[in-house]
Amino acid sequence: MADGNHELRKAGLKVTLPRVKILQMLESSEQHHMSAEDVYKALMEQGDDVGLATVYRVLTQFETAGLVVRHNFDGGHSVFEVARGEHHDHMVDIDAGTIIEFHNDEIEALQKRIAADYGYELTDHSLVLYVRKKR
Repeated sequence: MADGNHELRKAGLKVTLPRVKILQMLESSEQHHMSAEDVYKALMEQGDDVGLATVYRVLTQFETAGLVVRHNFDGGHSVFEVARGEHHDHMVDIDAGTIIEFHNDEIEALQKRIAADYGYELTDHSLVLYVRKKR
């Protein structure tokens, strides 16, 4: 819990039990991308009494503080992942709903080159590929 407390303080957030529990849940979960409902259900399964509205509010605070990144992969359904400072892109398996993280140096270089060809410098980007297993 000490690491969570430090992260919250570093982000300028007051250390509260719901914030600590939610941050611990996000950091320890095998699932890297969790919706607010996923976090809420996991906390309830652990026996933690944190309301859904609190989960939404805390996740929004975490996003603003840079602790988590929000993604809207399909139909406006938001999922959150801990901001680890390492860039990666995503593939979403449209049949299984799973999210695969990947990094590809060739794609990164190509995106920078495309921006430069149009007279721009790439400062950030988000790439999501929607995929289906070959049959």
